[in-house]
Amino acid sequence: MPAEVTQTLARFAATLDYDGIAPSAREHTKNLLLDALACAIAGDRGEETLQVAALAAALAQSQESSVIGGDRLSLAGATMLNGYLVTAVTMCDVHRATLTHITPEVVPPALAIAERDGLTGRDLLVALAAGCETATRVGLGWDFPEARKRGWHGPGIIGPFGSAAAAGRLIGLDPETMARAFGLAGSQAAGTFAAWGTPTVKFHQCRGALSGLMAALLARERFVATREFLTAKDGGLYGTYSGGGRPEAAVADLGRRWELEKIALRLWPCASGIQGVTTALFDLVGRHAVDLARVKRVRVALPETIFDMHGIFPRYKGKFEALLSIHYVAAVVLADKALTLAQFEPARYEDPVLRKFAVERVEVKLDASLAGVQAAVEAELDGGNTIVARCEHSRGSPENPLTRAEIEEKFRVYAKGRIPAARIEEVIGSVARLEELKSVRRLMDMLRVNDRKLRAPAAA
Repeated sequence: MPAEVTQTLARFAATLDYDGIAPSAREHTKNLLLDALACAIAGDRGEETLQVAALAAALAQSQESSVIGGDRLSLAGATMLNGYLVTAVTMCDVHRATLTHITPEVVPPALAIAERDGLTGRDLLVALAAGCETATRVGLGWDFPEARKRGWHGPGIIGPFGSAAAAGRLIGLDPETMARAFGLAGSQAAGTFAAWGTPTVKFHQCRGALSGLMAALLARERFVATREFLTAKDGGLYGTYSGGGRPEAAVADLGRRWELEKIALRLWPCASGIQGVTTALFDLVGRHAVDLARVKRVRVALPETIFDMHGIFPRYKGKFEALLSIHYVAAVVLADKALTLAQFEPARYEDPVLRKFAVERVEVKLDASLAGVQAAVEAELDGGNTIVARCEHSRGSPENPLTRAEIEEKFRVYAKGRIPAARIEEVIGSVARLEELKSVRRLMDMLRVNDRKLRAPAAA
């Protein structure tokens, strides 16, 4: 009889070593880490960040763990706040097969434990690979299309497993104890699309990070939990959340084919589902001299899932809805030929010209022939000409990946003014040579800003 899926994944996470990770997977793990750090450095611009910071500070009064771009909090507080910072401005990774952001759940607890225990960069790299691979593998077995029909949102469901795997690997859990950590992680799995359109979807992610950390730490104390959570007959994750799931997919070619390499990154700060549209828009403005005043109408064709999620915000309210709005993104890219966080500050998204254009001149329609994040864009100009662009694979996807240089520049852009220039380059170099880093404490020292509170967003 084949081994039960939960225990197979637990054995993988507990016993993974550096040599067992494919070189390409090691390099993508570094990409994921640097990208997560870039997102977290920018995360204090999130409208709700100060609210989550207040919660994180209230969890405990110790200060042993670093906040990225901030000062220190407790182990739990830093894990939760760093998880929110990674996702706060909507430009972190996504595993498209499960519509799940992975790094907000996996990176923060790994950094916190590695810093606390003075572990090496190689230790951190192995833990991150274990966590990212575990989360994505649990997600494959979950059968996301079926789970999505039931309303489940991935980060709060599969994220705790990745968090527990990363933290558990760093504290040395054996396979049996890791399986119990997964049982404790699964007991905290929660989050549905009822939260869509609100910042609560981002709370699912930072809560997932904290849930996995607690699961690993409690399992280490030999707390009794099921070792078969994913496939348990009564209340198992796969049966309860997706009608049985596809357990065999979770472990197929485990350790030989690296699912973490399919985790996509984002070049632009807007919803992951809009990255295909944004890729097409930049293709359009790159090939044509487009002036917003000359555009009579923009037509955006989308697959059903993206249409349902992002075609509903022509009259966006506030920063978060602007980040989700295809109507606004189309307007501002055509106007500014750029899309950074500057385009998502109130002075820009409240501009009456852009608001009017988004409502009156951007038409979003469903095209059943499109799938995934494919998108087609047509811009009808005042002279009667129509210019078109189509995206098959968005920038940052496995099929159209970002280069390491692009990820490094993303970190530079958002770290500028937050940490000293010399430290920016040291962080980039440390991640590139993560295997050589003697202590993760050094990395966290570079990322911490002593005695400096997270700044209020520009709207405040």
